Amino acid sequence: MEKILVLEDDLALSAGLCFELDSAGYLTVAAYNCQKARQLLSGERFDLALLDVNLPDGNGFDLCREFKARQPELPVIFLTANDLEADVLRGFDMGAEDYVTKPFNMQILLRRVEVALRRVGGAPAAPQADRWSDGWLTLDFSALTAVRGTEKLAITPNEYKLLKYLTEHAGQILTRQQLLDRLWDSGGNFIDDHTLTVTMNRLRAKIEDDSHTYIKTVRGMGYIWTGGKV
Repeated sequence: MEKILVLEDDLALSAGLCFELDSAGYLTVAAYNCQKARQLLSGERFDLALLDVNLPDGNGFDLCREFKARQPELPVIFLTANDLEADVLRGFDMGAEDYVTKPFNMQILLRRVEVALRRVGGAPAAPQADRWSDGWLTLDFSALTAVRGTEKLAITPNEYKLLKYLTEHAGQILTRQQLLDRLWDSGGNFIDDHTLTVTMNRLRAKIEDDSHTYIKTVRGMGYIWTGGKV
């Protein structure tokens, strides 16, 4: 799970950012000033930093320069009200991967975070040719075929949708509500929480055996695709 440092001195905005990022499968750590951000970076490893520019004890530009000197591969995205062209150019000159001005669309920000992480290898890339395989289980989402060992499996359309979403977010905890909302509600085909449980159990029985476990239940949270690794 990718860890993101969120440096934002507006407490309400910081809480909202962390909530949305956590819901998207990331792990967030909040800082409200430069001093705290420096302390966090010196003691923890982060996969990405979201930085405001105007901060109580300094500015994000200087902090970005410090971060990049210490950890050049750390992707940085500025998230700020400073929308002058000179500020945007300065942000990129500091080594930032992206520069987002307030107000912003949360879904677009999430996509930019995903792209920045993928660019440095921190986020899983989209499955090639809509296919997932570990040599024992092979899933082809274009052809809608599934093979376990030498056995061809009968997988329903909803089970394929579930498998595709899980494999695309391998290693990330997906909440039950995320699965319900993103897999079915958006298409108008509502299923309830109990049906999700039944579908998940039926799917496990099809793809897993005593030696191969792919879906792990995280009690009180949801599910995670382990890719056959316990």
